Amino acid sequence: MYGIQSRRDLALEIQAQIPILRPSIHARRANLTVKFQDIYGFLVEGNVDDVNVLNEVREKVRQQGRVWWALEASKGANWYLQTHASSTLKASLKFSALGNAITLKRLIRKGIPPVLRPKVWFSLSGAAKKKSTAPESYYDDLIKAVDGKATPATRQIDHDLPRTFPGHQWLDTQEGQGALRRVLVGYSFRDSDVGYCQGLNYVAALLLLVMKTEEDAFWMLAVLLENVLVNDCYTTNLSGCHVEQRVFKDLLIKNCPSLEEEKFRIAAHLDALEFDVSLVATEWFLCLFSKSLPSETTLRVWDVLFYEGAKVLFHVALAIFKMKEEELILAQHVGDVIDILQKTTHHLFDPDELLTVAFDKIGSMTTTTISKQRKKQEPAVMAELDLRLKRLNSLNEDEK
Repeated sequence: MYGIQSRRDLALEIQAQIPILRPSIHARRANLTVKFQDIYGFLVEGNVDDVNVLNEVREKVRQQGRVWWALEASKGANWYLQTHASSTLKASLKFSALGNAITLKRLIRKGIPPVLRPKVWFSLSGAAKKKSTAPESYYDDLIKAVDGKATPATRQIDHDLPRTFPGHQWLDTQEGQGALRRVLVGYSFRDSDVGYCQGLNYVAALLLLVMKTEEDAFWMLAVLLENVLVNDCYTTNLSGCHVEQRVFKDLLIKNCPSLEEEKFRIAAHLDALEFDVSLVATEWFLCLFSKSLPSETTLRVWDVLFYEGAKVLFHVALAIFKMKEEELILAQHVGDVIDILQKTTHHLFDPDELLTVAFDKIGSMTTTTISKQRKKQEPAVMAELDLRLKRLNSLNEDEK
């Protein structure tokens, strides 16, 4: 799929993918709201300051591209695959893999060049390995086998397709919706426990735009749901997602302490307003920020997600609250909080600003720590869901 490209070819491709945005003179003078298309085909609205930020970000992407080309030239095209030091390597004191891993982590946090993103994601996420364990014609055979079959999942998918990024130049076409439908329907039959959950349409759509082919998007979706994210996030009762919300609320208390003497003032203030973090965080975690952040920022988050795992989602969610701490403290109503957070996410055109806060100004979180938090919260979540189910069954019995 990827072929062999020279450094010059890669440079030309990245230049073509990342154009400079040039608002009209009238728009610049009046600082009017301008509309423009990002590199993934989404229509974006912002003022001239937003455009300037995007241009600065795109220049950084070009610079990052040059760093990746230099590494590919010196270390080889697939140098980033040699990053996992086994016990044998450690015992023999071969530290090149460890050095590569440290370099790669830093590079990924600074962003993968768009032209390299498909193959780097596919390799590092585990999607390539997952695909290699299946028959070569697995995806094609699956799509043929499920063609024409109707289930509750396929009906919900058909309902959601027109609402998935409406107005996008490709996704909002018969071809784009057809490709998205095949990926979603195919996966709903692969994993009947998940089937289909609203939110996956946005995730799969963005994967299609990045990966270019249905089959690669399908395997990226598979590795995401089966290996990267927590179990049960997208099952019928969304138990995993409910657990994540509780973990996030606890982390919000621990990782966003006051800048003044009164500790944990954000969490205390939100509690006083009776603000439930799930009002915003459910969409963040189910859609992996694809509906909330600009696409170029979302994909920078996903760069790190596919390499470092689901803990990244907590880092980013906490960073959004941290960035607006002072404004949130002044909010008087739940609606004010939601408005602040939505405006913030929709205009976060600088992914470096977000990720700097996420990884440099939020307390350290390991995958082990978060796993312990999940286990702590699971019993309460399951008890709450069981209670809801009993109440629902009781209501149904009363109506008979």
